[in-house]
Amino acid sequence: MTEPTTLSVALSNETATAHLMANLALLIGPGDLITLSGDLGAGKTAAARAMIRYLAGDDELEVPSPTFTLVQAYELPPYPLLHADLYRVNDPIELEEIGLSPLPEGIVALIEWPERAPSALPSDRIDIALTHRPALGSTARAAEITGYGKAAAQVARLQALLHFLEAAGYADAKRQRMTGDASTRSYARLLRDDNAVVLMNSPRRPDGPPIYDGKSYSAAVHLAEDVKPFVAIAQGLRERGLSAPAIHHADLDAGFLITEDFGSAGFIEGEPPRPITDRYEAATEALAALHRKALPEILPLSSQLTYTIPTFDTDAMLVELGLMPEWYLPDRGVALSSDKRAEFTAMWRDLLSNAGSAPTTWVLRDFHSPNLIWLSERQGIARVGIIDFQDAVLGPASYDLVSLLQDARIDVPEQLELSLLTRYIKARRASDETFDAAGFAELYALMSAQRNTRLLGTFARLNRRDGKPQYLRHQPRIWTYLSRSLAHQSLERLRDWYAINVPPPQA
Repeated sequence: MTEPTTLSVALSNETATAHLMANLALLIGPGDLITLSGDLGAGKTAAARAMIRYLAGDDELEVPSPTFTLVQAYELPPYPLLHADLYRVNDPIELEEIGLSPLPEGIVALIEWPERAPSALPSDRIDIALTHRPALGSTARAAEITGYGKAAAQVARLQALLHFLEAAGYADAKRQRMTGDASTRSYARLLRDDNAVVLMNSPRRPDGPPIYDGKSYSAAVHLAEDVKPFVAIAQGLRERGLSAPAIHHADLDAGFLITEDFGSAGFIEGEPPRPITDRYEAATEALAALHRKALPEILPLSSQLTYTIPTFDTDAMLVELGLMPEWYLPDRGVALSSDKRAEFTAMWRDLLSNAGSAPTTWVLRDFHSPNLIWLSERQGIARVGIIDFQDAVLGPASYDLVSLLQDARIDVPEQLELSLLTRYIKARRASDETFDAAGFAELYALMSAQRNTRLLGTFARLNRRDGKPQYLRHQPRIWTYLSRSLAHQSLERLRDWYAINVPPPQA
């Protein structure tokens, strides 16, 4: 049984309370329960209000005390949240009547006056006990934060985060929530004296079950296990004239970074969103400039540490491809026989092995609109700010171009895709007359088929395993991109197999 972890924090005023709750919000997610206890006027509702406003990204959001309604529900950007007050609860059985026992799945719960129904609370939770500290001022409070069960690790991480922010000089900075991604990372903008930086919370990736020749999925496909690859590759990109965030403060062991803030000027516009052509052209040129360089496999991380970029080999690509029959096909009512699965794997192994002799480069892996920031004050390829590259591998140059030109989250018109593909090839040929345009186009189609096959499975898994149904809306677009790539003459056998065995997603 995990021992509870307790942390005591002095809070000089409501601003300090808001900072604490914003810090805690970085570390929690759906399924977590936070209780708030203390005398009348101890600041329970103020603490809950601060967290809800931070998660909503709205400092003016009305957050009434739920004393009379008992439960107040909020549909916040990262997840639904329930704010409850049990002061008027006389019997734990009443929690069933108001929908708190059991707690609904996929939500975060903030519960005031938990002592009114202690037997109904789950064993995995964070308790925050607030007390007055009149000797330190009328608004001063103390918070004793205790994590029970799996939440003990969250409280320990909160303590490490507080120490990191204090050492970096940002303990008093205003927090502003930033949109995260599909990973376990979370982000906040720290604002102070008209300056902004980004706080990255990047906990070590938990190992999944060893189901791929003794490896977890993340290990088998070479996903970053900690924050060290981000730091090493950011430095490598900057040294080669590309814009990756400068690292101002780092705790490599704990997985906390404070980095340069690139702002929020993106590469898409309109509704529905569409590419901004000149920015996509600049991103295409940035890739061409990177790919024409001889790039090292080993990068310095510090004066004593190095980081070796893993190779995106055939086995790793096959593991990714396996997500499609494992997660997507069952959603479409298809169960492949063992013979069909073997045929799928053998067909892909042949295709990928044939591509194995192609030159390799840094593959940043998610080089697409959500991870690109437009830096208008810079020049040339430095205008393309890149913020997600910790999963970089050594692989085909065409992979990142596919990521950009077949953006999983927005429609890239086929005419624009072909125009930018031609632009990339011309840029490569301008510096290397031996560049094989036809071979690159064939490898582009293959990497498109590989990536989009994987994404069909990834988005199905995010829905069914992780409770993120919003990713399903991208599947029809992925299917369109996949169909484009399968039209290439080199993929005829694959095209025929998919036509028989892989139904399109639901519209």
